[in-house]
Amino acid sequence: MRKSLRADEPRLTADEGYTLTEMLVVIAIIGLIAAVLTPALMGQLGRSRVKAAQLQLDTVASAVEAFHDDVGRYPSESEGLAALVTEPADTSAWTGPYLKTTKATLDPWGRPIVYHPPQEGEDPVVMSYGADGKPGGSGLKRDLRAGQ
Repeated sequence: MRKSLRADEPRLTADEGYTLTEMLVVIAIIGLIAAVLTPALMGQLGRSRVKAAQLQLDTVASAVEAFHDDVGRYPSESEGLAALVTEPADTSAWTGPYLKTTKATLDPWGRPIVYHPPQEGEDPVVMSYGADGKPGGSGLKRDLRAGQ
């Protein structure tokens, strides 16, 4: 049974609702907003990765120093940063692991952190080649070193 409409109740007309043109205008406005905000957000993501990489490099450098304090030497070139996670064969004073997993030896871009034992009178090198993975660069693509 249908309810009858009273004379004072509004009736729906064919003019009600959104037209295709109105919907396209709204979609275009949303697209423009996304186009303006996306570069700013991507730039922020790049800066965040650089900051995270710097913190990670400092953490790995601290682990290298802890290894040196316990063992009396720095990890060799052949042992690399793996010596911070698993005990090298020729050490007896190793009290690690100094890093939880080998994933801690990867930079935020998924590449291995570069380690070089100290040369005469210098500190060990713990670094990342940055976002581009190549030596050199500037801005977000610059090389990062522990302690900078």
